[in-house]
Amino acid sequence: MTLTRSRAYTDAGVNIEAGNSLVSRIKSLVSQTQIHGVLSDIGGFGGLFKPDLAGMEAPVLVASTDGVGTKLKLAFAFDKHDTVGIDLVAMCANDILVQGARPLFFLDYFATGRLDVDRATQVVAGVAEGCKQAGCALLGGETAEMPDMYGDGEYDLAGFCVGLADNAKLVDGSSIRVGDVLIGLASSGIHSNGYSLVRKILAQSGLGPDDELPGTKRSVRDVLLEPTLIYADVVRNLMRDLPIKGMVHITGGGFYDNIPRVLPNSVVARVQFSSWNVQPVFHWLKEQGRLTWPEMLQIFNCGIGYLLIVPGEVSDEVMSRLEAMHEGAWVIGSIDRRQDKDEEQVRVVFE
Repeated sequence: MTLTRSRAYTDAGVNIEAGNSLVSRIKSLVSQTQIHGVLSDIGGFGGLFKPDLAGMEAPVLVASTDGVGTKLKLAFAFDKHDTVGIDLVAMCANDILVQGARPLFFLDYFATGRLDVDRATQVVAGVAEGCKQAGCALLGGETAEMPDMYGDGEYDLAGFCVGLADNAKLVDGSSIRVGDVLIGLASSGIHSNGYSLVRKILAQSGLGPDDELPGTKRSVRDVLLEPTLIYADVVRNLMRDLPIKGMVHITGGGFYDNIPRVLPNSVVARVQFSSWNVQPVFHWLKEQGRLTWPEMLQIFNCGIGYLLIVPGEVSDEVMSRLEAMHEGAWVIGSIDRRQDKDEEQVRVVFE
């Protein structure tokens, strides 16, 4: 009877049975992300979550939304779909982490022209893995099958993350002062920004997905689709008992656009470029694309995915804690006084 009722819609290009099959297949993935506070199961009109507000003076909800961008184009071209869901969660969860928020739940939106259940399941499995890494619940989502909107085999992703913070403990950068220290946390690679340029450079290089990317001993496919790191565990560990004045997620706009977002107008961030390890993929992009390092730092994270700004007197302790957690991290600079209002707030020293 269901097939009879849905035949007209199926003839129009929307497969209701495929959508039901997807929901059935991802239920177990979603259940693995459930945390304390989840009150509903997948499939309802809305997800229910009861946050634990104990010990908070003034609870504040912090929310972010993002996508994966044209990195998806490489997922299509390479037919690899199990990591872009992690990217989706990372781009949202890392953004709310910078204000000291704990991710609570995540919602995803998956849109495609023709629903391929196997491919969609791979994508959602990545989203679920990302939620586990962020410590949040995959509370719900939307799968939209829209004939003629997307090319064959293509899809789009959007994500929405909601977290909780105490207003008295928000990390907003307002207390940053001269003498504070910048600590950079290693990225896993390109993360999810700059892929319009990456794809252009890749096309010019003539390399294929199975070729070895120079300097990496890994395939082009694996390096360019390496998922974005999620820094939730690291940040939660440090914030429990160490003062963090400011945090930066190095996303689109690189160093020059993202760091000033947390700096008071009276200071500049002085970054020593030689202080951290720049992964081979960035050297390849620079050389193949004939770019300068300032251009690279305007577009890519160049090996630093997340930035902490801490008082100078606790920088050694922070670094010791990060080393104990086996996190790649470096002291990469300091906070200096801004000489005038026209001075750029990020000063990268390349010598």
